Amino acid sequence: MAFLIILITCFVIILATSQPCQTPDDFVAATSPGHIIIGGLFAIHEKMLSSEDSPRRPQIQECVGFEISVFLQTLAMIHSIEMINNSTLLSGVKLGYEIYDTCTEVTVAMAATLRFLSKFNCSRETVEFKCDYSSYMPRVKAVIGSGYSEITMAVSRMLNLQLMPQVGYESTAEILSDKIRFPSFLRTVPSDFHQIKAMAHLIQKSGWNWIGIITTDDDYGQLALNTFIIQAEANNVCIAFKEVLPAFLSDNTIEVRINRTLKKIILEAQVNVIVVFLRQFHVFDLFNKAIEMNINKMWIASDNWSTATKITTIPNVKKIGKVVGFAFRRGNISSFHSFLQNLHLLPSDSHKLLHEYAMHLSACAYVKDTDLSRCIFNHSQRTLAYKANKAIERNFVMRNDFLWDYAEPGLIHSIQLAVFALGYAIRDLCQARDCQNPNAFQPWEQIQSKCSKECSPGQMKKTTRSQHICCYECENCPENHYTNQTDMPHCLLCNNKTHWAPVRSTMCFEKEVEYLNWNDSLAILLLILSLLGIIFVLVVGIIFTRNLNTPVVKSSGGLRVCYVILLCHFLNFASTSFFIGEPQDFTCKTRQTMFGVSFTLCISCILTKSLKILLAFSFDPKLQKFLKCLYRPILIIFTCTGIQVVICTLWLIFAAPTVEVNVSLPRVIILECEEGSILAFGTMLGYIAILAFICFIFAFKGRKLPENYNEAKFITFGMLIYFIAWITFIPIYATTFGKYVPAVEIIVILISNYGILCCTFIPKCYVIICKQEINTKSAFLKMIYSYSSHSVSSIALSPASLDSMSGNVTMTNPSSSGKSATWQKSKDLQAQAFAHICRENATSVSKTLPRKRMSSI
Repeated sequence: MAFLIILITCFVIILATSQPCQTPDDFVAATSPGHIIIGGLFAIHEKMLSSEDSPRRPQIQECVGFEISVFLQTLAMIHSIEMINNSTLLSGVKLGYEIYDTCTEVTVAMAATLRFLSKFNCSRETVEFKCDYSSYMPRVKAVIGSGYSEITMAVSRMLNLQLMPQVGYESTAEILSDKIRFPSFLRTVPSDFHQIKAMAHLIQKSGWNWIGIITTDDDYGQLALNTFIIQAEANNVCIAFKEVLPAFLSDNTIEVRINRTLKKIILEAQVNVIVVFLRQFHVFDLFNKAIEMNINKMWIASDNWSTATKITTIPNVKKIGKVVGFAFRRGNISSFHSFLQNLHLLPSDSHKLLHEYAMHLSACAYVKDTDLSRCIFNHSQRTLAYKANKAIERNFVMRNDFLWDYAEPGLIHSIQLAVFALGYAIRDLCQARDCQNPNAFQPWEQIQSKCSKECSPGQMKKTTRSQHICCYECENCPENHYTNQTDMPHCLLCNNKTHWAPVRSTMCFEKEVEYLNWNDSLAILLLILSLLGIIFVLVVGIIFTRNLNTPVVKSSGGLRVCYVILLCHFLNFASTSFFIGEPQDFTCKTRQTMFGVSFTLCISCILTKSLKILLAFSFDPKLQKFLKCLYRPILIIFTCTGIQVVICTLWLIFAAPTVEVNVSLPRVIILECEEGSILAFGTMLGYIAILAFICFIFAFKGRKLPENYNEAKFITFGMLIYFIAWITFIPIYATTFGKYVPAVEIIVILISNYGILCCTFIPKCYVIICKQEINTKSAFLKMIYSYSSHSVSSIALSPASLDSMSGNVTMTNPSSSGKSATWQKSKDLQAQAFAHICRENATSVSKTLPRKRMSSI
């Protein structure tokens, strides 16, 4: 093939240096003048007659077999150029065209290509030989076509010499995507790779694994066959047979090969699916023969013939079975339909193709529409040469509906895209040039010109309202999407679970794994606060141990109760460390249960102290009797704490907290503890809140006791701090998201723990360290006497209370009134109350003071 191209090129060049020859008038199918000329190659006739000369001479023979569908493709190019000329796309610049009939022959197409490459303003057959064609000005600026890949490859190799743009509208061979071998070739249809991949996927999904394939013996057929074999193996599809037909109708063996192929199909009875990569005329003959042989199969059609009216109108075509095919993308071609309605307005002198069609219509005037295409196909140019001498009226019947029925929307749209792509490229070049001058630019410059700027990686093409896919806008890829190549039609999605991408990204990035790390500044601050709390607990424990026998320590419930409370605070501070660091199953289960149980134990101990205070200073005998029965410190502590232990145990058994990988955030993966059951978590916190509320009620009633030894008021403050902290925690915890969720709970634990610890022990430490003079037995007794004397005057008892107590009071004076007896009893109750708060002090008081002194108090 390469040798043939060089031979023809050299022949034309030698001929041009001696005497330029004139192009035969019948060689150009259609032409129109313009400032810029676009070339066109269409296989309007399906074969060229063989030469009868012997030996054969190097001359172009006549072509036969007028093809209606390709004739319509030629008209589509003419229509698209006229649309541009009638629009404002190229203001003041007119596009012209020269369209040639390739006769489905490579040699004819190459002869036309040589004319395209001829030097401008010179004979069309003059082609100059140059080492550098950068400044060479050919007659044609670009070429549309040819339709068939085999011809397109040969033409493209010649056009590559001058880098003249060639836009294919039907050539789908995958090899044409190779920009090294075909640098100036462009196309408006996808390559066969995508079609073949879809075919193999369809066959695999349909459950077919034993198929046959029929193709042609040219480059297109062989490439399609090889690609399909690869895709079939990838989809576990086996190929029973591969039949290859001659690519061109001029081959005399084509009928024999078709018969042999059909016999092979009959022999392979188990093969019910056949993939067909053939031209329309191959399929036409194949199906006609198959109908005669009663062959019924499933046929997988390539885009070459899947929508061809020539095939669908074969008589009894339904007998061959079912056809599943792939077609080109369709667009709006309504304007082309209007163009066909006015086809008779085109000048026939410059459109020999149109003149030939009119003569065919005249010859087949009485043929039905169903047989008209076959009638036209059978008329050769030799017959028309005889009829051309006859008088044919201009106003012939165009039978426009017949033409429209044979239009293939996908191919018509593809041709429109090809022409408009060149139109936009020329528009860009003409913005700063006078394109009414044919020398304004060289053809190769159009390859650098596009309707739209190239979309860089990180962007995608967004089609505008125009129907032309070459015209688009570049849009940045959104977050978590990327493109890594130029002019990608859509952005690729990152794996949202493990990767992310910013806006306009060219790649995906791995998400960072985050949690409340030990090195985090907030975590360090919280750890320091927890450590300070632990140190404070130890200091308080040392202070209380060194002042074991003082009234302040004894009034706090003794060293054992204080140690239990301090131990609970220690555990609460220590539990915050389990909220920091990489979550593990152990830490997730430990942190909540450790906090819940230790904090419940702490509140239980404070509850017994509050109850004791209420018991000591309740002057209603009935209530006091009830409280004495209720007051069992050890039982209360174990019961309250035991209930929380049961809650936490059930939580760990049925819905234990676990480590969860949270991938919902766009850029990070959060490792967190999933609490397992919100109900169990809420029950644990709610139970602590109930105990704290009871403790608050008891302490509130005893808030007016002597200040130096009174815990009730400070317990009240401590519970208030707890409530404020945890009420604030609920909405914050519910709305916080990310690695700092554990920090929210740590802060609340520290606030509530510090609040209760400080309110419980700081006043006592202050008295022990700074007010040692009131931390003595004598000061304690003096305080009791002063408070009792002050409180008696404010006591108001109901008559019922007086009656209930009168029978139990020992009168010191028989003549005294009931009021004196009541007053005396109240003093005894107050003395007993403080004796109950500090048993040791009370014992000392009873030994030191006489009975009469106690009564007077």
